[in-house]
Amino acid sequence: MTATDPSVDPVADGAPAPVLAHRDDALGTDDAVGLLARLRAGEVSAQELARAAVERIRAVDGRLHAMQVDAFEAGVAAAPGEGPLAAIPTLVKDNTTYAGLPTGHGTAAFVPRPATRHAPFTRQFTATGMTVLGKTRLPEFGFNASTEFEDAEPVRNPWNTAFSAGGSSGGSAALVAAGAVPVAHANDGGGSIRIPAACCGLVGLKPTRGRMAPNETGRSLPIDVVVDGAVTRTVRDTAAFLAAAEQARPAPALPPIGTVEGPGHRRLRIGLLLDSPTGTVTDEATRAAVTATATVLEGLGHRVEPYRMPLDGRFEEDFVTYWGLLAFLAGSTGRLLMDRRFDRRRMDGLSQGLRAHFLGRWRTTPTVLRRLRRASQEAYEHSAARYDVLLSPVLAHTTPRLGHLSPAVPFPDLITRLKSYVAFTPINNVCGSPAVSLPGPHRTPDGLPVGVMLSGRMGEERTLLEVAYELEAASRG
Repeated sequence: MTATDPSVDPVADGAPAPVLAHRDDALGTDDAVGLLARLRAGEVSAQELARAAVERIRAVDGRLHAMQVDAFEAGVAAAPGEGPLAAIPTLVKDNTTYAGLPTGHGTAAFVPRPATRHAPFTRQFTATGMTVLGKTRLPEFGFNASTEFEDAEPVRNPWNTAFSAGGSSGGSAALVAAGAVPVAHANDGGGSIRIPAACCGLVGLKPTRGRMAPNETGRSLPIDVVVDGAVTRTVRDTAAFLAAAEQARPAPALPPIGTVEGPGHRRLRIGLLLDSPTGTVTDEATRAAVTATATVLEGLGHRVEPYRMPLDGRFEEDFVTYWGLLAFLAGSTGRLLMDRRFDRRRMDGLSQGLRAHFLGRWRTTPTVLRRLRRASQEAYEHSAARYDVLLSPVLAHTTPRLGHLSPAVPFPDLITRLKSYVAFTPINNVCGSPAVSLPGPHRTPDGLPVGVMLSGRMGEERTLLEVAYELEAASRG
């Protein structure tokens, strides 16, 4: 069974009971595709689904702290739209502009005001027909791999609230994993869809660059690392979301995805990475999850073989410098882009540390950008020439306890911890290739999921979904 199936007791020995919202209401235990079938059959109404989701969110959020803005309380909750996912309740991450709601970017450096327009991706997202119920929390500017703050409650993992829900789409992931909504918006600039999906036992697919409408932040960057998507509890919900988003806004420069409804027939050549191409060694529990997944894939007839990705040894430090450039831009343009009262001094310790890190190296920016582009492209071309798919961990070690990645940790310690944790995901952002996080076959003694990642060739989300269907079916026995 899948890790987030509510019919399964997910509590490991010694782990506390999870915070789950499932109850006898209109949502039941269905995923989005199941709810659409019940809507078509007239068994439930759009209003009943929205009301049930609002009640579930309010029931669990006192423990998870995942919501930023309640659209019903703000008086701007969307009516059911038209589209393939019409009436499915959902949430938008609070770094994306939604008309009528403030966009806070997770920072205390300014007080946001209600937006006057939708972002380009918001228009694509809402064109699927889903009902937006509010906005979810993220760490400041989405820089952290854990949704934590210096002076506010962190977002907590519903499987064990002493642990991180991941980041930066931690609020969305926590509420989907808890069963409050079946699907929620997420975006990914270095792993921010895949990381919280791994921490919370979800399906989190980072699309190919250009697949979705341009991200407001990403399109202004020298290397556009940011792409939008969603987190879900099932592979078919992720497939349905991608198909609906593609229908709303096709990407003519990429191969169409269409509706992917199950496994493919082609047997694939799959490269297996157990340790990061940046040199980080994977911990035992994560290695076991990936190895077990490789065994399943071999049993399904795929050819799996060890692979070492050739990557410039400076990639990790260059990515941190680029990360610092983003922090510098956030602090320098905040007054212009967010609010004239933006106070850079109130940025958190991670943002300040990244900014200072960049300022000490700003003269190297052209060289860093050139190396990042070249290294990622060479690594991608090397793997794509040999394999249909790569299998790897999402993260180099299992989900940490809250506090381990807090922005209050001194920057030299925090950046070291982040580099030893986020060691697999950034390469896809720099080169633009798609990747998906899936729940692995085992949980930790603390009751936490362990994610595995499939990475594909540019534009081949369909292949990733077909393999993901196979793995999901195998996990159900």
